[in-house]
Amino acid sequence: MAGRKVPELYYRCSRICRVLGNPTAYQILKLLTKGGKTPSAMADVLKLSLPTVSIALRHLRQIDLVRYENTINGKVYSLKDKAIVPVLEQLEVLVKRQRSREY
Repeated sequence: MAGRKVPELYYRCSRICRVLGNPTAYQILKLLTKGGKTPSAMADVLKLSLPTVSIALRHLRQIDLVRYENTINGKVYSLKDKAIVPVLEQLEVLVKRQRSREY
């Protein structure tokens, strides 16, 4: 397997999956489906520290899932592409189906 090149599409998809594997990043994306928020507002809603939220936001920016706009009140983050919304919804459908089959 050494030296085998992974297609770029698969590589980029796996990077998104890795970041979504972080519960904080996932929660932030779910929160941003309802509209833009500042990091401190996200930290308050999610009951997390600001540094924890900031790290997750950095990772989400690196994979182009979120963007920010500078405002008078600071940076306001939002989803970069709404195409992630049905992905999150389908993930939750899958998990619910799996959980219902466990018992």
